[in-house]
Amino acid sequence: MPMKGRFPIRRTLQYLSQGDVVFKSLVRVMTVNYNTFGELGEGARKFVFFNIPQIQYKNPGVQIVMFKNMTPSPFIKFYLDSGEQVLVDVEEKTNKEIVQHIKKILGKSEETLEKEAREKMKLQHPATFGHKKYHMRECMCEIKGQIPCPGKIPLPKEMTGKYKAAMKENAASEASSM
Repeated sequence: MPMKGRFPIRRTLQYLSQGDVVFKSLVRVMTVNYNTFGELGEGARKFVFFNIPQIQYKNPGVQIVMFKNMTPSPFIKFYLDSGEQVLVDVEEKTNKEIVQHIKKILGKSEETLEKEAREKMKLQHPATFGHKKYHMRECMCEIKGQIPCPGKIPLPKEMTGKYKAAMKENAASEASSM
C-alpha cells in the first residue's frame, strides 16, 4: 500500500491496533459533532483525525457518523441498545482527554478484555471440534493422519460393517459346510 496522503501512518495496521477503546456491546452508534475552525474544537478535530480510525478498527459493529460545522460547540453522542443516548461534551478537551473519558464511561474494562481474550484462546485450542464459527476444526477427520470421513472418501472395505458381517457369514457357512 503506498504511503500517500495526509499522515498515512494512520492507515497502517500497527497504528490501528494500538487503539485502546473497545466499546461495551450495548453501544450501537457514535456521532461526533465538531467544527473545522475555532480554538475550542481543536481537541475534537485531533480526535477525529487521529483516534476515530483506531476506534473504527477496534469496534467494527459500531456505526460512527461525523457532522462537520453543524454545531456551535463540539460534542459526541452515543446511542445505546436500550434507546438511551449518552452525550459527552468535548469542548476545550484534548484528544487524549476525550479518549480517556470515553473509555471510562463506555469502554470495556481491562479485566473484561483479558477474560474475552482467554475465552477466545480457549476456543482456538486445536483439540476442540465443532462449528467453524467457534472452533478451528469441524471434525476429527481434518487432522492429518486420521481416518477421513466416509462422506468425503469411502472407507476401505475392511473397515465397513457390511464387509465384516459378510466375512463372518462366509466363515460361518464354510465352517458348517465342512
